[in-house]
Amino acid sequence: MEGLFRNYIRIHRQLMKHLNDLLEKYQLSYSLWQVIIYLEESGKSTLVDISNYYQVEKPSITRRVHRLLEAGLIKEVPSANRREKIIELTSEGKRVYQVCRKEITALEHHVSKGLTEEEQQTAFQFLMKIQDNIQRKEGFHRE
Repeated sequence: MEGLFRNYIRIHRQLMKHLNDLLEKYQLSYSLWQVIIYLEESGKSTLVDISNYYQVEKPSITRRVHRLLEAGLIKEVPSANRREKIIELTSEGKRVYQVCRKEITALEHHVSKGLTEEEQQTAFQFLMKIQDNIQRKEGFHRE
């Protein structure tokens, strides 16, 4: 199907704009939100864990974490290994997560309006297959 990538990227950009507009009220961006989501779902974590999960360079995660520390949404947790930085959400970070999660869920419902459960499930499976194919292709190039 020609144009699949072009249409996907166009839709992705529109969605990211809406997400960033929504998060801006809380002095967040989607890249900062990713760290908050990870910590909410995984609990205490290292920067390396977050970097590996999102396949993003550690310096990028370090900058995000620094901004979230300044905003009081995350805090450092003492570690036996001084070279390893462990972080977790603060109570304010958990509160902001809950508020933003509700707004993002409302946005998800809005953009999927008119889709049946089956169509939503098919779309999700479609995206997971594309992700798997991309990861297999990346593995192919490394060998």
